[in-house]
Amino acid sequence: MDLVVYNTLTRRKEVFQPLAAGGSHSVGNSQGSAAPVAGEKPLVRMYVCGVTVYDLCHLGHARTYVVWDMVRRYLEWRGYRVKYVQNFTDVDDKILKRALERGESMQAVAERFIAEYFQDMDRLNIKRADLYPRATQSLQAMFQLIQSLELKGFAYRVRDPIRHQTDPSSLLQAGHQPETPASVQYSVYYSVRKFPDYGQLSGRKLEEMEAGASGRVGEEGADKQDPFDFALWKAAPPSEPGFASPWGWGRPGWHIECSAMVRETLGDHIDIHAGGADLIFPHHENELAQSEPITGKPMAKYWMHNGFLNINGEKMSKSLGNFTTLRQALAVYHPMALRLFLLQTHYRSPIDLTEAAMQAASRGWETLQKGIHCAQHFCKEEKGSPDAEAMQAFQAAMDDDFGTPEALAIAFELAKELTREHNLLTHQGQTHLEPQALRQKSAALLEILATLGFCWPSFSEFEGSKEAATNGELNFKKIEELIAQRSAARKAKNFAEADRIRDQLKAFGITLIDQKDGTTRWLRE
Repeated sequence: MDLVVYNTLTRRKEVFQPLAAGGSHSVGNSQGSAAPVAGEKPLVRMYVCGVTVYDLCHLGHARTYVVWDMVRRYLEWRGYRVKYVQNFTDVDDKILKRALERGESMQAVAERFIAEYFQDMDRLNIKRADLYPRATQSLQAMFQLIQSLELKGFAYRVRDPIRHQTDPSSLLQAGHQPETPASVQYSVYYSVRKFPDYGQLSGRKLEEMEAGASGRVGEEGADKQDPFDFALWKAAPPSEPGFASPWGWGRPGWHIECSAMVRETLGDHIDIHAGGADLIFPHHENELAQSEPITGKPMAKYWMHNGFLNINGEKMSKSLGNFTTLRQALAVYHPMALRLFLLQTHYRSPIDLTEAAMQAASRGWETLQKGIHCAQHFCKEEKGSPDAEAMQAFQAAMDDDFGTPEALAIAFELAKELTREHNLLTHQGQTHLEPQALRQKSAALLEILATLGFCWPSFSEFEGSKEAATNGELNFKKIEELIAQRSAARKAKNFAEADRIRDQLKAFGITLIDQKDGTTRWLRE
């Protein structure tokens, strides 16, 4: 069974074959047919464009990083080694503006919001990347790439109208070291028309494209030779934060950062380059155009992009008053309910966050939690191997371009079945399924959800901690205690208290069934 992925570059699904090794891979920890070193799993080099660290992450960020975390986890489940790199843009006009507003340095602003990023993403159970390169730590790689583009005729310099003292041709010699800010002042632009394949990723014609694609280092004015060109390096006033470079004092353009960091951390040709659909043009289009003339190789074999997230049918925007940070959302919803909501729609499709949708996702997570608890109960004495039929169905769904909606449907069926069986065991002392089948279905549910990146308390935590009740669950001991209190209230003819306890249990999804012999059975809805 082959894994197929949708490639934005070719606009079709393709069989996934990493550069390091070809062939198909079976369930779990299987080996590739052509690993580069005997006994090694095939390597996938994956780069995901990261955040610009000037503010808290919003819900669009949550979707992007949950999606690529899911893809990474599934590739690992399929037997691949994944080297996952995600950058931080820590030099940017937005960071500069925030720093000026707060009377801080750009570095201080960036460090604070990098810490905030990790705090938010940890709550969504997003695995840490193998590397987090930063723009400010990759300047030499940017200098080398820009100089190579100049030498090949794909980039040109424009002198700063105020500060210019040196002939630019003298700075093109190999091994030139950055001069002091006072010696020279240039901006450097990429010449779009020199790259005949420009537009191949986005599918746009040059004449249809908008000018000023970079827009990340101040306004790009009339100094460009062509309105389609974009900045690789932008001269900055000495009074502003910046860096010494072969072109004088300035800051890098946005697009050159990722081209340099991809090459520096993963090489000239990588397996997967991923990000949100909003990055296809201009960011990824420009990355490709900057990299391929220098390396002579395709920048990435597979370009992958996740769809947009809207709020109540509208694009999320501060001007519309619907801008929502991830921190705000997690103050209302369980992190795993949000993760569930994000994965119940295929990653390439747009998704609309509404209160009704999040309420449904919250109920869905409660259903899965009940199934998880029951699965842990069935496996507490002896673990089983995952049910083969369920795992084959899971792999078939995920192998079709990471079909999480179908994969989650399998998890829900398992969760509901295990909950029914657990209720039978609790109240009738027996189950319809044999113990081995229950263990296998339990193992399948837990493996599927773990592969999709969900996390939950251990069985002992479910049984005895206050966290279980906080997350919408009551442990068995507490339920039995409340039922005993209700029985005592009924015997004392305190029916108001008895009704209150019934309603309390009902709120946690517990239904009470009073028996003729005076005992009370219960089950989870």
